Order: sequence, then structure tokens, then C-alpha cells
Amino acid sequence: MDKLAIVVPCYNEEEVLHIAADALRGVLEDLIAKQKVAQDSFILFVNDGSKDKTWELIEEEHAAHPTQIRGVKLAGNVGHQFALTAGLLTAKDRSDVTISIDADLQDDVAVIEEMIDKYHAGNDIVYGVRSDRSSDSFFKRFTAQSFYKLMAVMGVKTVYNHADFRLMSRRAVEQFSQYGETNLFLRGMIPLIGYQTDSVYYERKERVAGESKYPLKKMVALAFNGITSFSIKPISLITWLGSLIIVGSVLAAIYALASYFTGNVVPGWTSLILSIWFIGGVQLLAIGLVGQYIGKIYVEVKHRPRYNIEKVLE
Repeated sequence: MDKLAIVVPCYNEEEVLHIAADALRGVLEDLIAKQKVAQDSFILFVNDGSKDKTWELIEEEHAAHPTQIRGVKLAGNVGHQFALTAGLLTAKDRSDVTISIDADLQDDVAVIEEMIDKYHAGNDIVYGVRSDRSSDSFFKRFTAQSFYKLMAVMGVKTVYNHADFRLMSRRAVEQFSQYGETNLFLRGMIPLIGYQTDSVYYERKERVAGESKYPLKKMVALAFNGITSFSIKPISLITWLGSLIIVGSVLAAIYALASYFTGNVVPGWTSLILSIWFIGGVQLLAIGLVGQYIGKIYVEVKHRPRYNIEKVLE
């Protein structure tokens, strides 16, 4: 029987950790009772350098349920994608199948059993996908849909309305471990693995307690990282934009010469200033975008560790 590890990245989750542990233990015990996973299956909490009592609570849960609750303490805050990767790679040699889920319990734990069933049906990866976004605000719904459409235009393969709630078989995690890049965007990386996949659908719930760890600023940063990590189309768009500006400049020059020879010359201070500002803005944007790609190369070639594990509760 396959051994399951439920990987839960945590950052400042003291308000919700006990609730999450109880809910996930209930799911685990139910799966064990139905003989769908092995008796020694476990939940692995990953503390991403929390500043509150998250790690102390993980230790308490481990002491109370040593066979079911385990923990990984990272030496510092490295971000959600790195923390999740640390949990997956730690669980890789200790389990046959992993399921990743956030501690806020907005993802429906009730579909975990369906994920396991689809895994037993031969799928190496099972995505948890939101069935609708009716509970989101108009702004969040619009930005999320725009993000997925933009990623598709940029040639990045993602699963629509899927975040990081997914099941992965051991061989899928082993294949993922071969991706040694520092700029992580798991939603784009996992589909590259290519094994047989399926999806389960659920309605996303409100956060049980605490505050969201993904405000608009972080969501925009994640989206930008996803695009620049998987596509060079933005640089190609700069080339096309530069070409269009050159064409526009030639047309403007023809118009200016025609006006000069016909004697219809009007002082063009406003248009000149606007043109200078426009060209300057495009140049700065282009330089900044190219700089982002160069910065990513700079980070990658250092080959620094993506995270440092300080302690593991077995």
C-alpha cells in the first residue's frame, strides 16, 4: 500500500495551524481506515522562517502525534515556492505519493480522497482546480483570468484555475527534483514533467483564520516571475515595438518635410516634448525588462542553495 505525505508550507500560521492539523489528520485517518494509503502515512509541515509561534505549534503537534505529524524548519524565510519545494524533496524519499496544500484550508480537503483514487487509476499528477471564481471580487477574478490568458499568449503551459494544490507520485517528484533552477514557478514547471495527469474540481473556501500571505504585490511578482522564467516573448515584443516606433518616426519625418515645403509650419513644442517622453519611457521599459532577464541569469549562475533546512522532526 502506498505511503502518503501531505506537504503543508507555513508562514506565520499560528492562528490556523492547529485547525489545519486536525482537519488533515482526519482526512489521513479516514484514508488509512479505507485502506487507500499506508498506515505510516504522515503530514509534513514546512516552517518558512515564521516570525510567530508556528514552529512551536508544529513541535507541539509532533509531540502529540509523532507518527502522523512531522516538520521541517527552514533556517530563514525563502518564500512559498521554495518552502513547498523543500517539503516535496524532503518527502520524496519518505513516501510514495505527495499532496501539497496550503495551511489556510481554502483548498477543499474533501477532494484529497478523489485525488488518491485518480492516482490509483494510474495518474502521476492530479491537479486541484477551482470549479468557479464566483466568490472572488470582480478585481481578483478579472486579474486571475487575465493572468492565465497572458501566460497562454506567452507560451507558458499552465492549468487554468490551478494554484499549488496537487498530488504527485514519487517518480513525478523525482523528475521535478531534476529541475535545478532558482527562479521557481511550480505552476509552469509541473506540467513540463509530462506524465499522465488528471484533475479534481472544488469550490475554494474562505480562509479559516489569519490573514492572506499572498497580497496583490506578491501575486503580481509571482505572475511576472512566471512569465520571465518561461518565456522570452516580452523581449521579442520590445523588438516589434521598436520597429513600430521607427515606422512611426519615418511617417512623422515625411509629414514634417511636407509641411516644411508647403509652408504650413506650426511650432510643435508640445508634440516634440510628448515624443521625447514617449521614446524615453519605451527605452527605460525595454532596458528594465532586459535587465530582469539578465538579473535572473545572474542569480542562476551563482548556484546558491535554494533553501537551508535547519531541523527535521521525524
